[in-house]
Amino acid sequence: MTLTELKYIVAVARHRHFGHAAEACFVAQPTLSVAIKKLEDELGVILFERGGSEITTTPIGAQIVAQAEHVLEQTAAIKEIAKQNNDPLAGIFRLGVIYTIGPYLLPTLVKGMIEHAPQMPLVLQENFTTKLLELLRQGELDAAIVALPLPESGFMTLPVYDEPFVVAVSNQHPWGKRESINSNELKSETMLLLGNGHCFRDQVLEVCPEMARFATSDDGIARTFEGSSLETIRHMVASGIGITVLPKASAPNAVSSDGMLRHVPFEAPIPMRQVALVWRKSFTRQAAINKLQQVILQCDVPGVTMLPDAVIS
Repeated sequence: MTLTELKYIVAVARHRHFGHAAEACFVAQPTLSVAIKKLEDELGVILFERGGSEITTTPIGAQIVAQAEHVLEQTAAIKEIAKQNNDPLAGIFRLGVIYTIGPYLLPTLVKGMIEHAPQMPLVLQENFTTKLLELLRQGELDAAIVALPLPESGFMTLPVYDEPFVVAVSNQHPWGKRESINSNELKSETMLLLGNGHCFRDQVLEVCPEMARFATSDDGIARTFEGSSLETIRHMVASGIGITVLPKASAPNAVSSDGMLRHVPFEAPIPMRQVALVWRKSFTRQAAINKLQQVILQCDVPGVTMLPDAVIS
């Protein structure tokens, strides 16, 4: 049994396809297939059901793949421990960020990391929270920046800032001249929401739970529309289709730069989200996490409240 063989079975379980797994491992498919068959023969079990268009993991295979992921993670930890002996911040840091945070934090974060930790270049990936947590578990990411609370436990978390929400309306909307809006008033408007998978969508529905039933019913299009990105929704709001709720960092000024939108604050209690760094409990580069936190706290993110005294939980 070799670490390479363990890497191969994890890749097949993840991609559910021998060809795609081989591509991910940068080997020819026959090489990967032969190695997996050799491991199955050595263990005396079948790891994968090969019938049909999609490869599935057998029950015993699922247990072995889970253990293989753990072994590979621990192997990576050994390498990191050795690397930290010379420089705790040396080497690539793989960071995930959710879609509704990335565009507003990453430009200043990347610049700050280049200035304060040039020996630790960031490899970035934007995705949904659930996907980023999956990549964290698999060791494909070192840490992620997401909004709390997490949909699952088992990770270390360190809050970095609180971000209030604002209401975005077209410059022709009557609310555009308001000083503030009560969250209860949203139920009378056509709301534009992000699609399923975005945690920010769920947070907006918490602000206005009445929208949830429209967003899931067959006639929901009469009251809510779903967009794939905040930018798409912005353009729809500007055209007068409806209103939306935005994180403050994406709407730093009362009027959008093109003059098409008005950003109106909520009345107290102001709905908001807490943004945090998240990583595996077994991750050994704590100095890298600390440096990342320090740089985030120095970032100029409009409208947020940085949390320098937050503690790891």
